[in-house]
Amino acid sequence: MDEDHSMTDKTIKHYKVGELLGRGGMGVVYRAQDTKLNRPVALKMIRSELTADPDKLKRFLLEARAAASITHPAIAQVYDIDTVEDTTFIVMEFVEGQTVGALIAKKELDLLGSVEIALQVADGLAKAHKSKIIHRDIKTENIMVTPDGHAKLLDFGLAKLLEPSPEAEKTLTILEHAPTKTMPQTTAAGTIMGTTSYMSPEQARGQSLSYPSDVFSLGIVLYEMVTGELPFEGASPIDTMHAIAFEEARPVTVIRKNLPPDLHRIVARCLRKRPEDRYPEAGGLAADLKRLKTDIESGVQRSFSPSQKIDELKYWLSSTLRVGPQGLAVSALIIALAVVLIFTGIKWLVSSFWIFIVGLIIFRSIKNRKKRMLRRFVSKVAKMETVQAVRIHDDSITVVVDRAKASQYIRINSMVDAINKKLYFGRKLDVVVRDDLSGQEFQRLLRETGIQYVRDDIVLESQPEDDAS
Repeated sequence: MDEDHSMTDKTIKHYKVGELLGRGGMGVVYRAQDTKLNRPVALKMIRSELTADPDKLKRFLLEARAAASITHPAIAQVYDIDTVEDTTFIVMEFVEGQTVGALIAKKELDLLGSVEIALQVADGLAKAHKSKIIHRDIKTENIMVTPDGHAKLLDFGLAKLLEPSPEAEKTLTILEHAPTKTMPQTTAAGTIMGTTSYMSPEQARGQSLSYPSDVFSLGIVLYEMVTGELPFEGASPIDTMHAIAFEEARPVTVIRKNLPPDLHRIVARCLRKRPEDRYPEAGGLAADLKRLKTDIESGVQRSFSPSQKIDELKYWLSSTLRVGPQGLAVSALIIALAVVLIFTGIKWLVSSFWIFIVGLIIFRSIKNRKKRMLRRFVSKVAKMETVQAVRIHDDSITVVVDRAKASQYIRINSMVDAINKKLYFGRKLDVVVRDDLSGQEFQRLLRETGIQYVRDDIVLESQPEDDAS
């Protein structure tokens, strides 16, 4: 019998298993009948390899039970969690309807409908965040919309099971278990959890998650609902993760000209790279979406308040121009000087002198900017345990490592890409990560000009007499 249908027509506890509904990273889902309460339920059978570790299973059950305590109209209720004959299963509310992904594909969502769905989900998410629970895998396929227009967020809190253990994270690399566009079919410890296109930057980097991570993922869903496009896409999962971590999304108002400016502000805040720049939790997002919905229904086009304009300008300067605190200070000085010149009528000679001074400060700052960024790069790379040495010659960087892990290679290249994006002029940097140098080649490299860092345990050997002559 086909593995997917092996449970059909069987009974587990008081649940009569019916048709297969789907499969994902955690296992397969069936429609079932609760024979005690005479109601349909969704029965998720967890894959055995995910629950083989007793400690991990215990943590998962605690997390799932906490999620089951959340009651909200926008959250699919968890009814039961149990293990029978070494098979762990979860019994959830059966939700009739279509996924948001299907509605987007059929182009059945208008602006008001999209905002309403996002508002309902944000309300449910806010309730969970107050209970200190993070969803971790918000995506269009995890949001069902019932025939009467109610949104339901599925699998709440259950993605915790897919998190890698600290021990596994030390030995596995990103590419060894790279997630695909949907939840991977063969997830193992060490996977960067979440669905690639809906990850937050901190998920893409394998960092710890907090409430703003859910906000980022819901922002992607809202972006896709109102534009029909994903904000971050690449040719491969790694390219997509790089875009999420480092690239800015095109404004929704650029893709669709008739969208309200306030929608752009909300989505843009959700999709900011740093968690502290987003809504701290879903409650603030829900409040803004509620105001936006009211404006859309009443036909009001709300303009930005002065404080919102200042916030948007500060974020645009820091993320787009990338001039840093010193650059922002210099820019503020230039603006202040211009105001003085305009309104005080200072003589031309004095004005020219101050313009020259400011120009000199800007020139020196820009001239030395590349060197400063390279010093920070070397400082960060030097903290990586496997890095043996770093050499910078002209515009080429060579990083010598004990063993080139895929995750390390991606991180180093991403750091260099970030530097290149901040350069105002000059040639871009290129980087090569080497783990294939022979002992003699490595010693030769250590004697070349441009060595910026050498690990403490590396010894510079004496040159053979024939080499020294």
